[in-house]
Amino acid sequence: MKRFVILLLALGLVLAACDSDSDDTTTTTAADAGGTEETTPPPAASGTLLQTVQDRGTLNCGVNDAVPGFGFTDADGNFSGFDIDYCKAVAAAVLDDPEAVTYRPLTAQQRFTALQSGEIDVLIRNTTWTSSRDGREGATFLTTTFYDGQGMMVRADSGITSIDDMANLSVCVLTGTTTELNLAARFGSTPYTPLTFDANDQILAAFLAGPCDGWTSDKSQLAGVRSNFPEAEGGPEALVILDETFSKEPLGPVVVDGDSQWAQVIDWVVLATIQGEEFGLT
Repeated sequence: MKRFVILLLALGLVLAACDSDSDDTTTTTAADAGGTEETTPPPAASGTLLQTVQDRGTLNCGVNDAVPGFGFTDADGNFSGFDIDYCKAVAAAVLDDPEAVTYRPLTAQQRFTALQSGEIDVLIRNTTWTSSRDGREGATFLTTTFYDGQGMMVRADSGITSIDDMANLSVCVLTGTTTELNLAARFGSTPYTPLTFDANDQILAAFLAGPCDGWTSDKSQLAGVRSNFPEAEGGPEALVILDETFSKEPLGPVVVDGDSQWAQVIDWVVLATIQGEEFGLT
């Protein structure tokens, strides 16, 4: 029922948005001389990705596969999470099938390259909207789906109660992210050692092995990792997320620049889904 309602809301709004760009324009020529009316065709659509996706019959969605709650794969390879549900909502709207999705797990460094190259149709992977990315990555950021903030996670028995206690310690962080830049800004002149990794599973391995005194990321991601922390290592109670939030992280879908029709389709799917949640329909 949830998927059915999302489909009705999203599909109706998407079709309305698309149809508004395809109305015929009728002009009268030589009317005063008793001429006939000529129909002028509408201008060509600015992009073709919507038609490409519909012809293909599946949506290529760039996602995360290692953040519980947002994008995660279980032992059987099944994807689940907040971002995964938005991929399904897009597929429901444009393909009439929420399961018509090919998930493309991407690291932080891979995501914009995959978008620019056309490997994916849309990036829905806990990606922060920043002015530099909006202008540099050939990307169009759409309606924010989750407003987050960066934090720090440490072991509960570490004795660390604030980031100010972490001078001369090591902090694990994903490379190529706003998280890495925010970390440097937060520590300022305080000495620390950043340990950078390409993927969350690499950070987890390093955190378990001991080199990381802290793990910094968006707080929602840290909460997801904490909830899934191995019982053999003490489970969730072995970790603490510090109170301080030291950034603003608006997360949402991203599409490649230059295709306004496709951008509107994705944006209306997001808006329709949010509207459905607001009225308790999902």
